[in-house]
Amino acid sequence: MSKPVIADNKPIKVELEKDSDYFFCTCGRSKSQPFCDGSHAGTSFKPQRYTAEQDGDQYFCQCKHSLNPPFCDGSHKQFNASDKGKEGPDVVAVD
Repeated sequence: MSKPVIADNKPIKVELEKDSDYFFCTCGRSKSQPFCDGSHAGTSFKPQRYTAEQDGDQYFCQCKHSLNPPFCDGSHKQFNASDKGKEGPDVVAVD
C-alpha cells in the first residue's frame, strides 16, 4: 500500500504538550486519528514521530497528503466528503 486512506477532508485541532512525543498516522487507517494505532501493520507505512516544541493547539493533517506532516498545509482542499475513507493518490514518503 503506497496510497494512504483519506481519513478526513479537513484538519483536526489537537492540544499539544511541550516536549511530549506524538506518533502521527501516515496510512490513514488508524481509528485514533490523527494518531497511530498500529493499523499500518502489513503496509509500507510507519508512524511519524513528532515532539511538541511548545504547549498549545495545532492543526494536524487528516487527508494524509500534506507536504508538511503532521501539520495541515491545505492539501485536503483537493478532496471532498465522498473521498473520506478511500485511498488517495500516491504520496512521497516523508521521514
